[in-house]
Amino acid sequence: MFFLDPLYVLIMAPAILIMLGTQWYVNSAYSRWSKVPSLSGMTGAQVAQRLIEAGGLYDVDIEIVGGRLSDHYDPRHKKLRLSQGVAQGTSVAATAIAAHELGHAMQDSQDYLPLRIRAGLVPAVNIGSSLGWILIFSGLLLGFTTLAWVGLAIFSGGAVFALATLPVELNASARARTLLSTTGIIASGKEERGVSTVLNAAALTYVAALISSLLQVLYFALRIAGGGRRR
Repeated sequence: MFFLDPLYVLIMAPAILIMLGTQWYVNSAYSRWSKVPSLSGMTGAQVAQRLIEAGGLYDVDIEIVGGRLSDHYDPRHKKLRLSQGVAQGTSVAATAIAAHELGHAMQDSQDYLPLRIRAGLVPAVNIGSSLGWILIFSGLLLGFTTLAWVGLAIFSGGAVFALATLPVELNASARARTLLSTTGIIASGKEERGVSTVLNAAALTYVAALISSLLQVLYFALRIAGGGRRR
C-alpha cells in the first residue's frame, strides 16, 4: 500500500539512490584494492592475529565464516569472524577489513561507551522494528492517530540505532589506521590510500542507512499528521 504512495516514492527515492550508489562504491573499492597485494604479504587472518598480540587481546579468537564481506566481531563470544576472502587474502582490502574488525575488539576490551550504548539498543530495536510497524499500520487503518504516533516513536528506534552506530564504526576505522601504521603492517603511501578508501567506503554504508531510516520516519510522520488533519 505505502509502496504505491507517491509521497513514499518522493521521499524514499533519494534514499534508494544513495543506498545503490553506496553499494556500488563499496563493491568498487573492495574489488579494486582486493587486487592490490599488501607489501607485508600477510593474510587478513595473520594481520588480525598480529594486531591481537599487539593489543594484548588474548581472549579474542579468529574464526573463518562463509559469505562475501560478512566480517564482524562478536563481543558475546569474543570471536573475530572473517570471511574466507578476507581471512585468506593478502590484499590491501583484506588488511583494512581485518584491522577494522580488530578495532571493534579493542573497543570491547576497553568498554568503549558508544559500543555499549549501541549494544544496549539492540533488544529494543529488534522489538520496535516489528511492533512499530504494526502500531503504525493499525493506527492509520483504524483512524487511531495516537496509536500511530506511538508506533512511530517505537519505530524510530531504528534511526536512533543507526545514529549510534556511526561513532562506533568511525572509531573502529580510526583505530584500524593507527594499528596498521604503528605495527608497520602498512608502510607505503599507496597502501595507506587503499586502506582509507576501503574504510571510508564501508563507513558510507552506515551514513546511507541513517539517511534511509530518517526518511522513513519522516514519511510516516507526514502520513500520520495528514491523517489527523483529514479527520
